[in-house]
Amino acid sequence: MSEERSLNFIEEIIEEDIKNGKHGGRVHTRFPPEPNGYLHIGHAKSICLNFGLARKYNGETNLRFDDTNPETEDTEYVESIKEDVKWLGFEWKNELYASNYFDQLYAFAVRLIEKGLAYVDASTADEIAQQKGTPTAPGLANAYRSRSVEENLRLFAEMKEGKYKDGEMVLRAKIDLASPNMHMRDPIMYRIRHVAHHRTGNEWCIYPMYDFAHGQSDSIEEITHSICTLEFIPHRPLYEWFIDELEIFPSRQYEFARLNMTYTVMSKRRLLQLVNEGFVSGWDDPRMPTISGLRRRGYTPASILDFCDRIGVAKRENVIDVSLLEFCIREDLNKSAWRRMAVLDPLKLVITNYPEGEVEIFEGENNPEVEGGEGSRAIPFSKELWIERDDFMENPSKKYFRLGPGLMVRLKNAYIIKCDDFKKDDAGNITEVHCSYIPESRSGNDTSAIKVKGTIHWVSAAHAAKAEVRLYDRLFHDEDPVANGRDFVEIINQDSLQVIPEVYIEPDLVNAEMGKGYQFLRKGYYTLDKDSTPENIIFNRTVTLKDTWAKEVRKG
Repeated sequence: MSEERSLNFIEEIIEEDIKNGKHGGRVHTRFPPEPNGYLHIGHAKSICLNFGLARKYNGETNLRFDDTNPETEDTEYVESIKEDVKWLGFEWKNELYASNYFDQLYAFAVRLIEKGLAYVDASTADEIAQQKGTPTAPGLANAYRSRSVEENLRLFAEMKEGKYKDGEMVLRAKIDLASPNMHMRDPIMYRIRHVAHHRTGNEWCIYPMYDFAHGQSDSIEEITHSICTLEFIPHRPLYEWFIDELEIFPSRQYEFARLNMTYTVMSKRRLLQLVNEGFVSGWDDPRMPTISGLRRRGYTPASILDFCDRIGVAKRENVIDVSLLEFCIREDLNKSAWRRMAVLDPLKLVITNYPEGEVEIFEGENNPEVEGGEGSRAIPFSKELWIERDDFMENPSKKYFRLGPGLMVRLKNAYIIKCDDFKKDDAGNITEVHCSYIPESRSGNDTSAIKVKGTIHWVSAAHAAKAEVRLYDRLFHDEDPVANGRDFVEIINQDSLQVIPEVYIEPDLVNAEMGKGYQFLRKGYYTLDKDSTPENIIFNRTVTLKDTWAKEVRKG
């Protein structure tokens, strides 16, 4: 967006830090995804914030993978995350992994044991949960809490050496079992997992918990502003406790409201369920809120950056209407998409007085919204055309300004035509419309003095190519798919994908470019799908020309 806006609260903090010379006026952020799924639009907000702040204040951003949970992580997710960040237009200073720091994190844990601030606990998970107490009742210490430093060092070393089974022991911080903050009641720092890691293989069988790895990784990298979402506010005292007790670089955490959006689920667990149970074709299904899904659907980096800028950075949770995201892509594609003609529900139109075998070439601007039109393309015209079936009505109403018996319209970039007759099959379906054209009404050189109210698109039957078109819509019927704890898959929109196997497209679309946006005149914005081949051209609808859902809501 071009308008000047006020600083958000994180920018105010950073500018105050720079003014006071904190960290030498340096700004270093990080984007720390866990590689256990594909990034979604909510991550895009975090990406824009972290990379955007560093860009604004001449700082740096690390891309750090929080790979401390080997059971759910995979290199496929690592590569997809890197692709998404680059596609959005950002470059990281360093590509790092929490697993880079496994030795250092282990040493940090040993230091806390030596200070009497961590102990090995052999309680079961249920016992630990019980001993922690409740928000209104303090926790209870168990016998393991009073182990000696020497015994804890020996047991922790044996955990690392693989002498114990999964779940047999954990390492806990010794803080305060009566703390009103449940996260401070002797949180678990390490657990045993005999699972191969996607980077370190079987080198380790103990893995740090997020709360232990996160702040220390920030500190190792000397991150000046560690930006998290609001659910991490209760974790901040623990973040600071570890750093303070270890006496390491004082990274500090700041929280902002995560993105919540209507007609969408953002939980990786729920998105994985959609993939695994076959409700969508994969992580990059164009109905998914993943960045790869949005990219495949035809969303542009500029539209997503604009969306993130418009929603801003807040301290309170709110829900953004998905129509704002759709508005942003319409705004961008209106300025960047090339105009083309495609007929999705074809009806044959014959121009009876047009010379048999003659072909004219009309010129159509690629984008009339841009000065100069971004060039033009040749559009062949002949005696027989394809038009949209709903552009003809046997008994038209008064406000119907398209084709009907005796009615006249302009063919886009071509001539004015008048409907003289039509044919039906035995079932009463219109099969062919017969029209006559006005030779003097050629677009750009119209001397006919005839005024018509309607203009329709068309494709020359002799020159048309065929394509498959996939019409994508919102995946859920309800704006809050998980309201009241209901099963969100029960309200999936069964019409969220409609496939039209044979659509007639103007010949220039045979050379459509992957990643390019096209406006099919009067029908919406489309892009070439990754599965498209020269023999089987496939277009995905990115978004309709107007917000049709708003009409449906008003009707309801």
